[in-house]
Amino acid sequence: MESPVLELLQLDDVPVSDTRSLGQPAHQRALRFANAKDRAEFIGGRVALQRFAASLLEAEPSHLIPNYHCPQCGPGQDHGRPGFLLDGGPAPLLVSASRASGWVLLAGVVHPTDAFRLGVDLEAIDGVGFDGFDDVVLTESEKRFLASFPEQDQATLRARLWARKEAWLKMTGEGLRHNPAELDVLDRPGLRDVTGRELPAGQPKGLVAALALG
Repeated sequence: MESPVLELLQLDDVPVSDTRSLGQPAHQRALRFANAKDRAEFIGGRVALQRFAASLLEAEPSHLIPNYHCPQCGPGQDHGRPGFLLDGGPAPLLVSASRASGWVLLAGVVHPTDAFRLGVDLEAIDGVGFDGFDDVVLTESEKRFLASFPEQDQATLRARLWARKEAWLKMTGEGLRHNPAELDVLDRPGLRDVTGRELPAGQPKGLVAALALG
């Protein structure tokens, strides 16, 4: 199975002076953000992914044309599974990206084999765990797993479970059309946590991440 390249960047460090190559769908979506900070982080994440993809392909970022594909809406969207066009055809690359708390996690595989899939997710520990979260999101076995740990450890474990679910559902393309409470991620082949040792800059405190391959 292919081994993806991973990169974690702080969005404040991503240069966003020229965003024309992001395409009209991304710019239209950016305009729908009411909060300027959210808008800037969205644009920064898109720029970071394009530059990351270009580095893997040894191409200029401006030569890549974003082509996001939604299973329901088709290609050329402002949402869905990320992809790029290069030299008039699909770039030979699989990528996935996730933003949280001013950071973006990127994953990519060049020249993937047919039917290979990839998903990555980054979560802030303090952003997971609203009242009723466990009943809405976790399977019964996951609830028992969580309850077997001291309360002070449960917030991190809860965030890791959610990151695994998000990564898996990005990989499959189902997103939250699939009920997360029916997806058990305790011991699912191809799905694992991402550790700080795998990231060139390490992993900031308060964040967890997961990677799904299949």
